[in-house]
Amino acid sequence: MTSQPLPHYYAVQARASNTSNVTLESTGLNAMESAPPVEFGGPAGYWSPETLLVAAIADCFILSFRGTARASNFAWESLHCSVAGTLEKADRLTQFTHYQITATLMIPPESDPAKGDRLLYKAEANCLITNSLSGTVSLETTIQVC
Repeated sequence: MTSQPLPHYYAVQARASNTSNVTLESTGLNAMESAPPVEFGGPAGYWSPETLLVAAIADCFILSFRGTARASNFAWESLHCSVAGTLEKADRLTQFTHYQITATLMIPPESDPAKGDRLLYKAEANCLITNSLSGTVSLETTIQVC
């Protein structure tokens, strides 16, 4: 798969009635439902704008690492990433102020753990999602040899 030249354009449509969940759609993708999170009085069991945003960070981090590792010819087995977003009032606005990324990278014995750690930090720096947000980002890494 090859990258296409920038700019790229992404379009999503959303629809809802006054009592329904929100249906999210994009050409070529399965529709999905979202709802307000439980913290805002929404029902349990649905993705919310808040969880979708934090999920986009985790997804982008892993995909950025994959590309960075490939470009560096770095062998790895798996990457587990969890992201915690802090939503609070700041400057009289409710907004995400911080994202904590915790990443555990599994590597084969022949791979250099220090290089893997450097590539994790490079992936965080190159993640287009976190680069598009105003909240701060911190990264905690663990490297495990399989």
